[in-house]
Amino acid sequence: MNPFKSSLYWRLLLWFCAVNLLVLVLGGFLTRRFIEYRTEVEIDWSALAQSADQAWQQGGAPELAAWSARQRHEGIEATLFQDGQPLVPIRLPPSVWRALPGMLAADRVLVLRPWRGLYAYVAVQPVSGADGQLRQLVAMSRSHTRLRPQTREQILFGVQLALSLLFIGLVGWWVARSVAKPVQALRAAARRMAAGELSARVDHPGGATRDELSQLAGDFDAMAERIEALVTHDRRVLQDLSHELRSPLARLQLILDLAQRGDDPAAAERYFRQAEQEIERLDRMTGDMLALSRMEGGLPGMERERLDFAGLARDGLQQAVLEADARNIRLHWSPVDGPVEAIGSSVLLERALGNLIANAIKYSPEGGRVELAVRAIDGQAECLVRDHGPGVPEAELDSLFRPFFRGSNAARADGHGLGLAIAQRVAKAHGGEILARNAEGGGLEVALRLPLASA
Repeated sequence: MNPFKSSLYWRLLLWFCAVNLLVLVLGGFLTRRFIEYRTEVEIDWSALAQSADQAWQQGGAPELAAWSARQRHEGIEATLFQDGQPLVPIRLPPSVWRALPGMLAADRVLVLRPWRGLYAYVAVQPVSGADGQLRQLVAMSRSHTRLRPQTREQILFGVQLALSLLFIGLVGWWVARSVAKPVQALRAAARRMAAGELSARVDHPGGATRDELSQLAGDFDAMAERIEALVTHDRRVLQDLSHELRSPLARLQLILDLAQRGDDPAAAERYFRQAEQEIERLDRMTGDMLALSRMEGGLPGMERERLDFAGLARDGLQQAVLEADARNIRLHWSPVDGPVEAIGSSVLLERALGNLIANAIKYSPEGGRVELAVRAIDGQAECLVRDHGPGVPEAELDSLFRPFFRGSNAARADGHGLGLAIAQRVAKAHGGEILARNAEGGGLEVALRLPLASA
């Protein structure tokens, strides 16, 4: 499977990218706020003003200029003002210069942060020098330049590392939980099935999220349902077969016992012929059961081809001529208007059609009539087989295609109730259906419908 087409792959990738983006944004914000706080706490504006005044007293403008250069290296633009004029030049933004006269006239301590869109501290600090003159320190410090670059990088790395561990831990826990929950449900269902509980299902609610785990849970449920259906069918077939085999085996044992006791060779020969018929009956029943089980298993390896459905039905009718003649039953074929083609296995469809025709002949009265017609209708190829026998009670129509079911009219004909069941399995294997109803005027009408082959 291509991981780039995997919804689970994209889910994990998007969550990973979202966490990293959140860490970067939140880490940068917290780092800046932390540095601003450190800057605000660390700068002592009063001590800075005293230091500037001492430099002025010791060496005048040159010494104050040297002091200002040292502060600039530390990230602070500062100088002393006297009578509203700087004693040494200072570089301030235009907005600060415009507001500076009002700030100096206030003649009090002012610390403003941030300054009108600048992430900076702007301070005005009065100071009285040893000469008795009143001067004012004007300083501006950018919050992110107070600390050394190496220190700022260490703080940013530490904050991002802590946030990464926190968010990755939380998201990782959530992702692991969302992945482990359906896996645990699958494991529990698999254990229950292994213990013999074939009704075990995952029933994982996928909701709008149809990722690989939800699809796997759905596939597991479909597999479990299929296995349960096959095992249930095999058990039912085994029970029905054991029940059906009991009678012919008992008759066969009785026939052989009578043949051994008698002294008349002619009577013994008659018993042996009856035994041969019972063996043939058992052979037919076993063959039908094997065919039915193979169809229930999904018909592995079934070869499909484009075939003439009408021709297949006509051939099946011709093969049943001898059986119909033996009971003086007339077979009637309705001509087909145009070709009727389907896609499927000719071997299986021949068997299904043969079973329908044989069943119609079997339940037709002596001298009766069996009708067969093929037509294309509503995108389906339909084969209709009708007899003029007693029909089937309405209450038994739904059970007619059940294996080994023999209705109240079964005494009229020999059989073991597998012909219609096999025909229904063949129809389902070809994506079709088979229906039965009592026809008007008497008799049973069975319709075998398959999808028409596309042109």
